[in-house]
Amino acid sequence: MKKSLLVEGVGGPTAMVVAGANVPDAKLLAATLDAVVLERPPVEVPEWPQHLSLDAGFDDDASYLVALDRDYTPHIASHRAPPPPPERRFPARRWVVERTLAWLHRWRGILIRWERKAKNYLGLLQFACALLWFRRLHRLTNGSPQRYVR
Repeated sequence: MKKSLLVEGVGGPTAMVVAGANVPDAKLLAATLDAVVLERPPVEVPEWPQHLSLDAGFDDDASYLVALDRDYTPHIASHRAPPPPPERRFPARRWVVERTLAWLHRWRGILIRWERKAKNYLGLLQFACALLWFRRLHRLTNGSPQRYVR
């Protein structure tokens, strides 16, 4: 089972798509970007840039076109040629997605897929994502960084 996840800047999940394990990541990009449940800010506002950071698994022309068609500025790691020396050092962003997937894998029902139908498994993943958002809201409004009991 492959989970394609789109997160915002600090790790909150905004879209998720599931597919078979043999589907390449680049094939799921369009479906993942179309599955966003939150309304994006307008593209015309220069204070809210619309960047999309992807790893080398998306380094093909189709992924660039999918990102550009949906008004994102793609930042895709290249595996074709060595990267040029950076002018400015930006922090790595891939760990944000990996951390969110680790948060989701804390639940045994998600880590081990018990559901036979992909639609039921996707519903369980979406419920877990909503629970992550609720916990973040609760932590930010109460100001307490306490751990939650599963």
